[in-house]
Amino acid sequence: MILGATNLWYKIDDPGDLVDPRCEWHISPLGRSYFVNHNTRTTSWKKPKPERPAGSLTPERIIEGHSKFIWSLAYLKASCNVMSASEDGSICQWKRDGEPVGKPWHGGGGGVNTLAVSLDETMVVCGSEDGSLRLWNITEGSMIGEPWEGHDDAVRCLDWSPNALEIASGSDDGTIRRWNPDTGRQIAPPIKTSHGWVFAVKYSAQGDKFISGGNGAICVWSRDGKLLVEIKGHGHTVMSLCWSKDGAHIFSGSADDTIRKWRWIDGKELVVLRGHTNSVKSLCLTPNERYIVSASDDYSVCIWDLKTNQAVGNPLLHDEEVFAVVMSPDGTFIASAGLDTKIYVWSLEAVLERHQVGVLCALVL
Repeated sequence: MILGATNLWYKIDDPGDLVDPRCEWHISPLGRSYFVNHNTRTTSWKKPKPERPAGSLTPERIIEGHSKFIWSLAYLKASCNVMSASEDGSICQWKRDGEPVGKPWHGGGGGVNTLAVSLDETMVVCGSEDGSLRLWNITEGSMIGEPWEGHDDAVRCLDWSPNALEIASGSDDGTIRRWNPDTGRQIAPPIKTSHGWVFAVKYSAQGDKFISGGNGAICVWSRDGKLLVEIKGHGHTVMSLCWSKDGAHIFSGSADDTIRKWRWIDGKELVVLRGHTNSVKSLCLTPNERYIVSASDDYSVCIWDLKTNQAVGNPLLHDEEVFAVVMSPDGTFIASAGLDTKIYVWSLEAVLERHQVGVLCALVL
């Protein structure tokens, strides 16, 4: 059984998607999933959810409205509203209190896998399951022009260059394409990557290079699309990437369950963060770059202290796999979303305060 008609890369019936190793996932002769829980010695049609430890931190708010899972999130700096892209084919904008801003946008093309907001926050570009891109006017909630065609398969990732003059897209067709946002036309020949499907693409803050991630590798490209460095070290697919502000370091999340920090100039691995028990699908840095936040298929969001290279407090728990995480521009809130169709909004201050209390208690004991 596969989620979505063409989402071949994401199999819901993968045993790795069960958090508890003492639970088993089976398919009935009629094709229906059922679950054997050896903890309770029961069999059920319902997928088992992780047990929440007593006193687990709860989200400040849970935003509901999408009818299918959420692939991508983005914050707007001016308003701190959050935007979401979903398998239900829509893009939505939400206030912090969960109130929707206008109606959902539907542009066609199937599920919306990714979105990226322009630096002046007047436009958002999205990539769809059918391989097309669409540009939207955020204020009016209307599509600008016709869909951009070029990719031969689903678009998985997007990023806007710092000078706002180009957009990079990565696809299951194994290419990176760059687009002129004013015309919707490609500005250079497609880049055929060595890592197959492109799950992540990110410009450096300086705009002089960009990175891509896929099957076991991270590629660093010059502004004109020349390969500068190929970084290998992950044991599985690279699912998410981000740059340090100074452009010296790359952070990557992988299906090998780890987060790694690299020096881009020579590809040297500097740090490995371990703790997730399933694929790391999304990463974001806090504005001060003290912490990195990760979202995983293990149903959790984790916060990592980059001074100690340790997790901060307990994981923030969802009821299903988590595909996207973003930090509010003011550094106060984290938004995360995934398979359960909901957006969870967490207070970073609450996480840090609880962690400090735990550290103090441990010292006293």
